[in-house]
Amino acid sequence: MHTKSDLIRHIQSAGINPNDTLLVHSSMKALGCVQGGADTVLDAFSQCLSQGLLVFPTHTWEQINSNYCIFDPCTEPSCVGILSELFRQRPGVIRSWHPTHSVAALGKDAGAFTAGEEHCETPLPRHGCWGRLYDRDAKILFLGAPLTTNTILHGVEEWNKVPNRLTETHRQLQIRTPDGRLLNRPMRRHDAPVDVSSHYGKIQGPLLELGIATAVRIGDAASILCQVRPMVDLVSSLLKRNPDLFLDDTAVPAEWYNEESLDA
Repeated sequence: MHTKSDLIRHIQSAGINPNDTLLVHSSMKALGCVQGGADTVLDAFSQCLSQGLLVFPTHTWEQINSNYCIFDPCTEPSCVGILSELFRQRPGVIRSWHPTHSVAALGKDAGAFTAGEEHCETPLPRHGCWGRLYDRDAKILFLGAPLTTNTILHGVEEWNKVPNRLTETHRQLQIRTPDGRLLNRPMRRHDAPVDVSSHYGKIQGPLLELGIATAVRIGDAASILCQVRPMVDLVSSLLKRNPDLFLDDTAVPAEWYNEESLDA
C-alpha cells in the first residue's frame, strides 16, 4: 500500500518541482492501493506543487450537448476521472468557465490562469487555458493514463488550423455563473473524420527519444511526464509536414523528428 510520503517521494523523483505548472491526466486505478484513497493522491500533488500551479482537466464534453446545454462550473461533474472530479471540489480550487473543456487549478495565479474562458468559441483556443500551459512552460503528467488522453494535441491541431477538425456551425450552449446569470456561449465542437485522439499515442516514441518526455512511476502507475512547449513545437512542425498526421496509426518517420531536433 502506498502512503502519502511514498507518493511525494515518487512525484519529486519524477522531476516535478514545487514551482512548476503541472497539468495531470490521471487514472486512479493505475496507482494501485493508496492509503486514504484519492484524497491522499491530491494531497500529495498539492504539497509537491506548493509554490506552483496544479491543474486537472475537468471536461464536460461527454454530457453537455444541444439538449443538456447549460454548464454550471460550480456543480457540473467532470467526465474525465475521479481525481479530477474530487479536485474541482476542493477548497481554493478555481475552475474555468469553458462549457466543454474546463480545467481546475490550485495555487499561484490560479485565478488569472482560469479567467476568461467564457469567451471561448472553440474547444481549445490558443488564448485559453490550454494555450497558457505553453506560455507558462508547463509540464503534463500522464499519471497511469495513455497519451490518447493528450487533450492539448487537439489544441495544437486547432492552432495550426488543420482542416476538418471543428464543426462549421456553433452549438448554442449557456454558462450559469455563480450569481445565477446565464451567459450565452455559442460553441464549435470537435468534428474529425475519425477519432484523432485514438492516434495521439504515436507521438510517444518521438517524445521519449528526443527527451521531451520521460517515463516515470508514481505509485504503481507507469506514467509519462512531458514538457509542454517542446512537445507543442514538435507536433506543430510535424503537422506542417502532414496535417492529417493523426488520422491513422502510421508511425512518424524518424527522419522527420530527428531533423527537427537538429534544427532546434
